[in-house]
Amino acid sequence: MLKNLFKPRPGVRIGDALYALAVEQARNVGFYTRLGVADRIDARFELYTLHVLLLVLRLRDENTEAGRDAAQALFDVYVSALDHVLREEGVGDVAVGKKMRKLGEALYGRMNAYETPLRDADAAALAEALARNVYAETGAERAADLARYALAARAGLAAQKFNEVLAKPAWTDV
Repeated sequence: MLKNLFKPRPGVRIGDALYALAVEQARNVGFYTRLGVADRIDARFELYTLHVLLLVLRLRDENTEAGRDAAQALFDVYVSALDHVLREEGVGDVAVGKKMRKLGEALYGRMNAYETPLRDADAAALAEALARNVYAETGAERAADLARYALAARAGLAAQKFNEVLAKPAWTDV
């Protein structure tokens, strides 16, 4: 029994690696220079969420247990990273629960706002959601460019083989 308790779980490693790859892409300087995303913590959260969602959707689209497990592992690592950031920022144990609830609601809201337009390849609806959340204004000029990027990234990930996505997702150029 103790052997199983201390045995490394492969899903966690996959989630950690995929999360690191999503964050690396979300930190691409092109988002901030070419697409005009503000270099603020809330805008970075939005880009991280978008990229994690793009990977989660691709993994779930595999429609296998391995795909579902990898998607869940990635999502779990992302939620854990949010908790870790709050603690690093000095949020006390009592307040972490409340803050995580708010972040969880924001995360769930963003994923709901982006998922349908991404699945339907609806650039206008996606641009509207991105304008509201990433740029914090309706009708943001660059939101259409970011929507085109996200749809191209989704298509590129869909064309990539599952094991290749796990190893190194082929992101679209910004």
